[in-house]
Amino acid sequence: MISKFKLVPASVFAIFIASLISGCSAPPTRGTGYRSGSSGASPSSYNSSIASFSAVSWQALPGWQEDDLTQAWPAWLKSCDALRKKSGEVNWRQVCAQAGTISGRDTQSIRKYFEGNFQAYEIHNSTGSDTGLITGYYEPVMNGSQTRTSTYNVPLYGLPNAWRKSKPNPGPSRAELMSSGILQGSEIAWVQDPVAAAFMQIQGSGKIRLEDGRVLRLGYAGTNDQPFKSFAQWLLDRKEITRSEATMQGISQWAKRNPGQVNEMLNANPRFVFFKELPGNVAADLGPNGALGVPLTSERSIAVDLQAMPLGAPVFLATTKPLSSQPLQKLVMAQDTGKAIVGGVRADYYWGSGDSAGEMAGRMKQNGRMWLLLPR
Repeated sequence: MISKFKLVPASVFAIFIASLISGCSAPPTRGTGYRSGSSGASPSSYNSSIASFSAVSWQALPGWQEDDLTQAWPAWLKSCDALRKKSGEVNWRQVCAQAGTISGRDTQSIRKYFEGNFQAYEIHNSTGSDTGLITGYYEPVMNGSQTRTSTYNVPLYGLPNAWRKSKPNPGPSRAELMSSGILQGSEIAWVQDPVAAAFMQIQGSGKIRLEDGRVLRLGYAGTNDQPFKSFAQWLLDRKEITRSEATMQGISQWAKRNPGQVNEMLNANPRFVFFKELPGNVAADLGPNGALGVPLTSERSIAVDLQAMPLGAPVFLATTKPLSSQPLQKLVMAQDTGKAIVGGVRADYYWGSGDSAGEMAGRMKQNGRMWLLLPR
């Protein structure tokens, strides 16, 4: 999601606010488990090994009538850009063609379009439960340089030149890479904060604001194929932080208090993520590309388990905002995936770019429900 490696199982302080351990930094590794039944009509036609689906009325979706669907429409059109080119078990062509006749500025017309062309299915986990974990992720934005300076001296790396023809699997750990010299010459940008750089690796993409005003967009290029280990857990095991401090913000504050231990903390995670510079024609205001291959839309894109539902599908999400009981009930698009996003009722919610999005993503670990929308 961003095509990120949503990284570890759901434990450790609700996956340690899974936006740290659930950054989408790997390409999709599973094919969809979604499959049509022989009748093609009954709710049981939409079963998978990890989820089941029950047809419900639109009135069953909490907040459906209140959602401003004009905010979701651009994300749906992006899904259609990809879906109309694909062949698969779901025929999206007709509903995507119909979308071209709808005014994207009229929320009631959009609502009628979805209600007239789609069936809503409540998603249940394999255990039968209808609730699951909803976490958040974001796209980091930080200041930096394409050359090393006294201010910007923390490198972000592309794949080592020596690996372009023959990549080891697994490769050396982070600690081994940093001390081996193999990374020398593969620097593609320099930033100021090593912890922020590590968070960008976890998210799998980001933007670097250069001193001349340009924005350098970096995308996921690969890893050293080592397992992910949470440096939040490393800090918790050593009683360096409390569970309430196991957030991006709390870890950053710990690092500022303990600069001499930062490298040891970062080396606790042997996995290392490499970046590539994305084309200059990628608009700076667009989100990063998700697994669907289209730009993510702030607060309208999610990452899902592709064993549970088809990539690109509309999903209605009902959860709450981070650390609150305030409802978050929105139509979103399943445009990304990741290795730690596992389960039928399981999503990583894309908050957008920058510090404010990071604040929300870093605190999001809510319970939620989900409804899959499929063409009638």
